[in-house]
Amino acid sequence: MIRFILNVLWFICGGLPLAIGWFLAGLLLAITVVGLPYTLAAWRIAGFALWPFGKEIVRRETGLASGPLGAVLNVIWFILAGWWLALGHLIIAVGEAITIIGIPFAIKDLQLAQIALAPIGRDVRRVD
Repeated sequence: MIRFILNVLWFICGGLPLAIGWFLAGLLLAITVVGLPYTLAAWRIAGFALWPFGKEIVRRETGLASGPLGAVLNVIWFILAGWWLALGHLIIAVGEAITIIGIPFAIKDLQLAQIALAPIGRDVRRVD
């Protein structure tokens, strides 16, 4: 029940625009053939940004993106977009952490900052 309440508050207070932004970024990346490897990662982040409580970000152990190719793609992502996206989530997290009620939201923003730094080779899974 607490997860549901936190998710609804997150959704109302900014989760929906954040998820739409990540989804549209994924569409833009899909249009540019060069950005195609990042499209699914952006959509994965959009799903996490929409309803984050009850989910966690994990590193994929298998697959092409979990090896050297994923590392190269993450370096390119970090240079072009990852660092400033993560910085934005970090700044928002600091603002949320100032209030006691905002601490759970700050933790989720820090998780979004983490995945924004290097999204390739990461997955979002449900926590039960």
